[in-house]
Amino acid sequence: MGVVNEIPRIQLNDGRSIPQLGLGVYKVADAAAGELVQSAIEAGYRHIDTATLYRNERGVGAGMRASGVPREELFVTTKVWNDDQGRDRTLRAFDESIGLLGLDYIDLYLIHWPAPTQDRYVETWHALEELKASGRVRSIGVSNFEPHHLERLAAESETVPVVNQVELHPWLSQRAVREYGAEHGIVTEAWSPLARGRVLDDAVLAALAERYERTPAQVVLRWHLQLGNVVIPKSSSIERVRENADVFGFELDDDAMQRIAGLESGDRTGLHPDQHG
Repeated sequence: MGVVNEIPRIQLNDGRSIPQLGLGVYKVADAAAGELVQSAIEAGYRHIDTATLYRNERGVGAGMRASGVPREELFVTTKVWNDDQGRDRTLRAFDESIGLLGLDYIDLYLIHWPAPTQDRYVETWHALEELKASGRVRSIGVSNFEPHHLERLAAESETVPVVNQVELHPWLSQRAVREYGAEHGIVTEAWSPLARGRVLDDAVLAALAERYERTPAQVVLRWHLQLGNVVIPKSSSIERVRENADVFGFELDDDAMQRIAGLESGDRTGLHPDQHG
């Protein structure tokens, strides 16, 4: 497929860069993660996104090593879960994650949710700053943060997150979050980019897929790329994983982009960040 050379990289505000397309492994069992990650890397992926919550970091690390691809060519993200917020617990959680992954460093470490009722995400962010200063984490960011959470980080810390990973798909295009990120140098990354597959039955996407001779999933992933999002589709099927990476040989025209934008409904597959944790 030649995917390795085709996947663009997005510049981060700390001088590093991130592959714009990656593999998400939410709900992939630890026992299955190794083979899936190895196969994805062999298919051209270089960006793998996991988390403490997913309980598959050991398998992800094993798959990375089994691929035979040099560590420096791979980009791995993991995340600290709500139960581990706060400085000391975050540092312990990181030690556990990096140990399970079997790595010397993590490319990107995220706060998984702001968990506002705990009111510890600023303290947790300071722990991430410590980890970055130590060199054990190359870049730090957040996930599921709304602009008001990001404003508080800006007021109470010295480091701007490189990434904000949020639920984002044609039903929920997250315009306010994307605009805030663009204004402040924060890359927007999409989880659930296909609305967990639910959006793929839409008649508009079916018509566009027919026009471009692609699958509805490929059309949606191409929409993400053209918006400038980093995108991490998840699948347990290696055939689907390969198909999801085959999105660089065509481009959506303005009409197609506008038709997909018209699918906005505000529907979420997960909770609103202010209601989570």
